[in-house]
Amino acid sequence: MKYQQWNIAQGSQQDRRAMERLGVPTLVAATLCARGMTDLDEAKSLLSSTVDQIQDPFLMKDMDLAVARIGRALRNGEKIAVYGDYDVDGITSTCLLTHYLRGQGGQVCYYIPNRLSEGYGVNCQAVEQLAQEGVKLIITVDCGITAVEEVAYAASLGVDTIITDHHECKEEIPAAVAVVDPHRKDCPYPFKDLAGVGVALKLVMALGGEKRALSLFQEYADLAAVGTVADVMKLLGENRTIVRVGLNHLKRTRRRGLYALMVEAGTLSRAINSTTVGYCLSPRINAAGRMGQAATAAELILTEDPIQAEVLAHELCELNRQRQAVELEIFNQCLALVAGQQQDCLVLADKAWHQGVVGIVASRLAEQCACPVFMICLQADGKGKGSCRSYGGFNLFCALERCADLLEGYGGHALAAGFSIKEENIPAFRARMQQLVRSDTGGEEMVSTLQIDGEIENTALLTVEQVEALSMLEPYGAGNPKPVFSLSGVTVTCMSDVGGGRHLKMRASRDGRTVDMIFFSVTRAKSGLVVGDKADVAFYPQINEYRGSRTVQLHLVDLRPAYTQQERDEQALYRKYARGEDLTPCEARLMIPQREEFAAVWRYLANREGEVVDLPVRLARRVAQEGDLWESPLRTMICLEVLESFGLVTLQEEEGGALHIRLCQRKNREKVALNQAPIIRRLQAIAWGEEQGDSVNF
Repeated sequence: MKYQQWNIAQGSQQDRRAMERLGVPTLVAATLCARGMTDLDEAKSLLSSTVDQIQDPFLMKDMDLAVARIGRALRNGEKIAVYGDYDVDGITSTCLLTHYLRGQGGQVCYYIPNRLSEGYGVNCQAVEQLAQEGVKLIITVDCGITAVEEVAYAASLGVDTIITDHHECKEEIPAAVAVVDPHRKDCPYPFKDLAGVGVALKLVMALGGEKRALSLFQEYADLAAVGTVADVMKLLGENRTIVRVGLNHLKRTRRRGLYALMVEAGTLSRAINSTTVGYCLSPRINAAGRMGQAATAAELILTEDPIQAEVLAHELCELNRQRQAVELEIFNQCLALVAGQQQDCLVLADKAWHQGVVGIVASRLAEQCACPVFMICLQADGKGKGSCRSYGGFNLFCALERCADLLEGYGGHALAAGFSIKEENIPAFRARMQQLVRSDTGGEEMVSTLQIDGEIENTALLTVEQVEALSMLEPYGAGNPKPVFSLSGVTVTCMSDVGGGRHLKMRASRDGRTVDMIFFSVTRAKSGLVVGDKADVAFYPQINEYRGSRTVQLHLVDLRPAYTQQERDEQALYRKYARGEDLTPCEARLMIPQREEFAAVWRYLANREGEVVDLPVRLARRVAQEGDLWESPLRTMICLEVLESFGLVTLQEEEGGALHIRLCQRKNREKVALNQAPIIRRLQAIAWGEEQGDSVNF
């Protein structure tokens, strides 16, 4: 199992039927109801996502001041610098605003700091350099909301600054000519979840005026869509409209650079959707910034030369391959560092790490280790630059605020942030962050949780028509994820490893029907299943096209053996025991094996030449069946632990959760009193307040 817990939504059947009566397909209606969208008008708004949902840009605080100052700069021929960020959101923001201002006859340059040598945000050295080049107005995009000192320094050099950003604000905001950020406490703008490129788009619409606003929205929606998806912003409200319109334009983009990148990435033959942007285009654009060459991506987007576009697109793909190799090396190194550790959060530091990729590694580690992750690249001057990623909804920005006394600087979002810190403060930072996470979770262990939109009651619902209808919910992304459903108790009829042994292809039956399934990056061994087993599966339904035939295929997200309620309860109790938590007398009594259970486990192993590899629950079923006993995974595990404590067996957990059990060769044949094992004595003491029990000898 990839996820420790499945949360299956229980949507209202009454609301679902009401939507169906209005013509909403069943799977779409089930998804909307599962997500609490029972209001029919709200559902229609989500499904339509028309441009009438676009808000007036002048609702943003200081937008009028920004437009007035930029207008003056354009009229007077002042040199303008667009100051961006090196991620996809920042690069698309930079290109969007630069392209528009140049189109208005502006004398415009752009500046994107080098991620490796300068780090995130506005810095005084860059401001000084721009001033020396004759820049009179700096407009930030996707950064600047914390640049209090840098804005003041620019003013001292005679340079005005306009801040456009979408990051969280601190108490003090820069004394710029205008500060346009929907997260300002005094900003009345109704939609707070715009990406940096979304704010840049609103600025361009405001500059164009009411008559041109809609046409400018259409012109730049493709860039805004790429940046919004890449920055994992909520795809609801205005963002949903931006991305939906932008993706439609991206399919027939006139931007030579984006077209060349899609050709190089091999995406033109596929549907252009949020997944294409998030997993094919964005990583390649992002790779330029991560490897310290953000200007390559910016030039690609801005170029009008098709030959240069091809060259730059190839360079980006090569940078992405380099990024992947470096990322994998660091990720494997971190896995080795944390092996066997169970912590509330991970705070890791190293001098050899590549600053550009630690954010991605932190994301993968957070998912793998089920906790927030903070990764710090140490520098020769005794300071470190950190990237962090959240898990379980833990608010990183608020946590960093509470560690401000230990940090040199910080900024970002609730789910992803960056910070700088002195190396000597890292131990104190680690201790405090562990405490904050522990406090946030109430001391409970964070568990990886899969949100499921509903249980499919009958496989007859999984038709091509119903699955195709789910496209009404696109674009998918944060706040509007791709629908995930579950099927319980399917019987595995066929399974094989495909794709060079890296992926699992399965076929399973239920309700008299057979369904095809694919599970990427999982093998037969890792699944823990064999043909004939019953399983629960969680999946994205999709259409598979092969030789002109279109059929439903389930893209598995997770699977688990199908357990009875008793088996689930016993597994939960065993996990409680394994964590060392207090047991009640009743729970302890349930865990103490009887003589015949020890004997049945021993005979089962001996009858198989002393070696077995199996899942604990399936092992318990087979032991019980062969020994004519009442099945108990809980007591079977206790039997094995007791036998191991006396050196009678060895236990090793295999991939997929299976146990590899071997009987050990005994040097002497002296009987062993299994009831004297510390495990049994401890359980007896909890169960009855004293140590007792029949003698069980081997």
